[in-house]
Amino acid sequence: MKTGPDIALIAALVGDPARANMLTALMGGKALSAGELAAEAGVSLQTASSHLAKLESGGLLAVEKQGRHRYFRLTGPDIAVMLESMMGLAARVGHVRTRPGPKDPALRQARVCYDHLAGDTGVRLLDSLLRRRLLRSTTGTLALTKGGEEFAAAFGIDLPALERSRRPLCRTCLDWSVRRPHLAGAMGAALLDRVAELGWVRRERNSRAVLFTAAGLRHFERQFPLK
Repeated sequence: MKTGPDIALIAALVGDPARANMLTALMGGKALSAGELAAEAGVSLQTASSHLAKLESGGLLAVEKQGRHRYFRLTGPDIAVMLESMMGLAARVGHVRTRPGPKDPALRQARVCYDHLAGDTGVRLLDSLLRRRLLRSTTGTLALTKGGEEFAAAFGIDLPALERSRRPLCRTCLDWSVRRPHLAGAMGAALLDRVAELGWVRRERNSRAVLFTAAGLRHFERQFPLK
């Protein structure tokens, strides 16, 4: 490929196992220190610093400075969407870890993909909105219907504020564990924020897992039915 975007460079940055682990750790949307990312990657701090410099210069990571401390985060939700899609592809073609961790079931049920809900519950949320015609899908593009706009307002979503942002309102993200799309974009992020505000979920420390309370899961399933 002689012209156009250089996907080989991005592939090389993501393709290193240590860097891949660092990027995956940042898919929860939180900024992490070099030491935390070194632990995630299983490398020394010096080696981690080298990897982080490459990811930063490659445009995948941004740095936030707080006093003497530096924290790293993904440069945008599109990086998380790319990683989630790559994880789904790896799972489909059989490139999976031979020793899944104890948190895997929780991650498969519900997790944060940068700032929106993924996993079984994330896919359910999108399915519900589509089946109830609150969202419409046209040639791969998602848009809120009039009923969807009314639903958003009733559920406590500030839709005008979302529409003023430069970010796409609704988009799909291929879920790696379910291998079907979940809802991303500004609406996906706002729905996860609202679910958290209502106390239906809590975040697991140092994990992307989102844990529903028993009552919260009942509320969620009533709010996003599949029938």
